[in-house]
Amino acid sequence: MSYKKTGVLTETDLKKAHLLPSKERFEKGPVAVIECVEMIPCNPCVYACPRKAISIPQTITNLPQIDFELCNGCGACIARCPGLAIFVVHKNYNNKEAAISFPYEFLPRPKVGEIVDATDRKGQIVCKARVEKVIDSKANDRCAVVTIAVPKRYYNKVRFIKLKHLK
Repeated sequence: MSYKKTGVLTETDLKKAHLLPSKERFEKGPVAVIECVEMIPCNPCVYACPRKAISIPQTITNLPQIDFELCNGCGACIARCPGLAIFVVHKNYNNKEAAISFPYEFLPRPKVGEIVDATDRKGQIVCKARVEKVIDSKANDRCAVVTIAVPKRYYNKVRFIKLKHLK
């Protein structure tokens, strides 16, 4: 896998590891995507999912698996992942945009309505995004969950943001 050389996952890496939902599942509505490829002892995502859609087969060092038909994209798993490797993607957020929810541990937090630079897995700017929601509850232990809207074609490319006033 190329990430072992670069440190950055690609869509090809994720497809080979069977971590991406099918194109048909992306069309149905919000769904969690776990971009975890390291076999380490970790399982908070399993206990975070109220629908029991996430499992780790056999031993705790195996990769988490999602039953994409059980997952409704609620996002309860996002802030629970210590590796910051879980995202919720809603490809059909509206006619023109996808929504992407991700963990955000930096201060200051982005503001709802703010226009930000959306970045890919390498941190390269892909497009502009609008902050739709910021959930910053004590239950998330200082890890906010931020949701942004991006042009639909970037639904599986955008994974984070850069705030303009922090450049």
